[in-house]
Amino acid sequence: MIGFCMTGSFCSFEKSLTAMEKLAQKYEILPIMSDNAYKLDTKFGKASDFRERIKSITGKNIIHTIPDAEPIGPSIKLDCLLVCPCTGNTLSKIAAGITDTPVAMAVKAHLRNERPVLIALATNDGLSGSAPAIGKLLQRRFVYFVPFAQDSPFKKPRSLVCEFDKIPEALSLAIDLKQIQPIIST
Repeated sequence: MIGFCMTGSFCSFEKSLTAMEKLAQKYEILPIMSDNAYKLDTKFGKASDFRERIKSITGKNIIHTIPDAEPIGPSIKLDCLLVCPCTGNTLSKIAAGITDTPVAMAVKAHLRNERPVLIALATNDGLSGSAPAIGKLLQRRFVYFVPFAQDSPFKKPRSLVCEFDKIPEALSLAIDLKQIQPIIST
């Protein structure tokens, strides 16, 4: 079973849900959402619509509270935990060991059993404020990245986004405790 965590990079939800649909053809998916991803309506869509779509894809209720995320690891065993999309905020919390959201708690709980976590970045500050967290997590055992690149170098020169189409391959390798290469794509 794969844990599929979604955080508040709302502009990336469609690509993330497309990846979830592809993965659901091969894996059982346990959906987990951050507070904001779970409840906020944005110009990219209504939260209730996204929740219904996720339930339709996975056939499971969404974990969206810290107490419900805490058993991941000790009681709920996953083959891999995918954070897709992973905002700079969540990335920094994971790097610092902060567990004040359902997704951050799920990652911490999963990592304590030395199981793989796959990060699918979608952050406007990847080459600024979140850069130290990326560097820190690149060195951490059991943390892997979907290849990423600048998504709009001239309009958003610090922004990084993963290659969503490489998620299945990156996930397969992460389950085998291997990092897909190259990490930085062009």
